Amino acid sequence: MKQKKKKSPGKKAATGGNGATVGYEAELWSMANALRGSMDAAEYKHVVLGLIFLKYISDAFEEKRSRLEALGTDEADPEDPDEYRAENIFWVPHQSRWEHIKAQAKQPAVGKLVDDAMAGIERENRALKGVLPKDYARPALDKSRLGQIIDLISNIRVGDEDSRSKDVLGRVYEYFLSQFANAEGKKGGEFYTPRCVVKLLVEMLEPYRGRVYDPCCGSSGMFVQSVEFILSHAGGNGGDARLPREARHDNISIYGQESNYTTWRLAKMNLAIRGIEGQIAHGDSFHNDRHPDLKADFILANPPFNVKDWGGERLRDDKRWEYGIPPKRNANFAWVQHIVHHLAPKGTAGFVLANGSMSSNQSGESEIRRNLIEAGVVDCMIALPGQLFYSTQIPACLWFLSRGGGGSKILFIDARRLGRMVDRTHRELTDEEIGRVADTYHAWREKKGAGTYVDVPGFCKSAALDEVRAHGYVLTPGRYVGAEAEEDDGEPFEDKMKRLTLKLREQQKEGARLDAAIVANLKKLGYDF
Repeated sequence: MKQKKKKSPGKKAATGGNGATVGYEAELWSMANALRGSMDAAEYKHVVLGLIFLKYISDAFEEKRSRLEALGTDEADPEDPDEYRAENIFWVPHQSRWEHIKAQAKQPAVGKLVDDAMAGIERENRALKGVLPKDYARPALDKSRLGQIIDLISNIRVGDEDSRSKDVLGRVYEYFLSQFANAEGKKGGEFYTPRCVVKLLVEMLEPYRGRVYDPCCGSSGMFVQSVEFILSHAGGNGGDARLPREARHDNISIYGQESNYTTWRLAKMNLAIRGIEGQIAHGDSFHNDRHPDLKADFILANPPFNVKDWGGERLRDDKRWEYGIPPKRNANFAWVQHIVHHLAPKGTAGFVLANGSMSSNQSGESEIRRNLIEAGVVDCMIALPGQLFYSTQIPACLWFLSRGGGGSKILFIDARRLGRMVDRTHRELTDEEIGRVADTYHAWREKKGAGTYVDVPGFCKSAALDEVRAHGYVLTPGRYVGAEAEEDDGEPFEDKMKRLTLKLREQQKEGARLDAAIVANLKKLGYDF
């Protein structure tokens, strides 16, 4: 049957810089998922995501190659790998180029061809050694279906300059991960951290110098945004000069850890394609902390919410539990204390947690929260709006901790009414809203040039510890910020009451008339009311 020609998804415009959606992830997912057939989602995930990354590398390579060819051989050599590496573009040997693979997509040996392509790229680019999947030739993988997937991916652009500027690869990959997680029934396993939430964390912490750490780094989104923050805010050369003139992305050292092997590979790829160096380890941060002696200046994280099977029963005497032993069946406060443990003496941290962490009283969690508050570690709490996350509807909040703060007050921000709907089910925070929240935090911390902080009813409140104690150490912002002040319309109270009372009488009279009309119509139909 002849198929309708579809507009190339890669050509469709993105919805915005904070992107709850790029606009075509769902369309691309629908097409890719249709080719899955009876293949297990966990297996298909590796097949599709590896090919998308290979296409990304090839797109970037071919675009640079075309520019070099246009210059002529007297000025540049298109076959010189250093011409590509100088711009953080991977050198792609001939057998690994997408056009070569696409031309052989219908051949029975296409699986081996893809494996050889992956091996060739790893061989030529040390940053990707051991990262790319190389099991496409396995007998269990339907080669006809593999060829169809290659044909589908051939129609999208993910690695050209325009797509790279929108981080298309990372966003498509994250969306696919959330869809695969749903297909596998692991709704709480691999969360997508919305770009706008990552941006808010980075804008508030401003990690432009020192050690930056993420103990559950996913696809390295926090690190990517940290570098983007530095590039956009450094003084001079078009920056907005919010940071010192000497701020450079190579002034930060990146440390991360990720327990999921597939996601760890993406983390390595995500940094490598941007030329960012980082020590990203694979392993469980609780049971195999690969950075045990690290004291970070900034920690940004989005730990999985409410994890039950984290092995807490084997860590009852761990040195990280300075503020209390976390529950065996919920890892939330294990993450909190792991983060505090790795903070430098003047370090700050911002991370996402489920809303329950702000008020839970079960299994000693309230005692841990009380101890953190009394120690002056809790700096700021933010309630987020709903519908920000792809793969979970659990309400979320942001915690900000500080080793170097005064600790006598806590800033509460209620951001639940912020954000705009970008489609039927997803919301995102706008740049203006992110700026408003970040500016409020900076003013409260008395950052130079940030202005004077003032409480705003319904939005923010600086609460003394005595007030927090009076609320039983519950950290829900809504308890502190109060109600938003209503705008005075200038109408005197007596006049307003007369007007509203008259309107009520008119509405009651109209209601009685409509009731009588309904009864009359029912009687005409033979129903005695």
